[in-house]
Amino acid sequence: MPPPQKKKKQKTPVVLDPLEIEEKHVRGWGNGGQKLNKTSSCVQLLHRPTNTTVICQDTRYLQQNRKIAYKRLHDKLDLLINGEMSKIARKVDKLKQRKHKQRQRARKKYAQAEETTGDQI
Repeated sequence: MPPPQKKKKQKTPVVLDPLEIEEKHVRGWGNGGQKLNKTSSCVQLLHRPTNTTVICQDTRYLQQNRKIAYKRLHDKLDLLINGEMSKIARKVDKLKQRKHKQRQRARKKYAQAEETTGDQI
């Protein structure tokens, strides 16, 4: 009899409905000069059902900021809905594993170095 298989959690797809999103264009602030401060190129998105807000002012151009803001909102909702199965959570977990592996290698390396210098004394 084959061993029972683990059930994988199904990742829920995130669908952005334009009717649920409130989009505002506000004036920019900070570094970037007069052009940035005079134009309304900053994008602010509000997802009404979850009350999640995203603000983007990465570039001087409204269309680029809109594109970036929608991507960030999608990622934020993915993290909210799917939790540890979301794209961002998996990236963070992968980075944590890599860091842990690096620390283990360093500990092993310095433990070996300490053993060799301890024997010579």
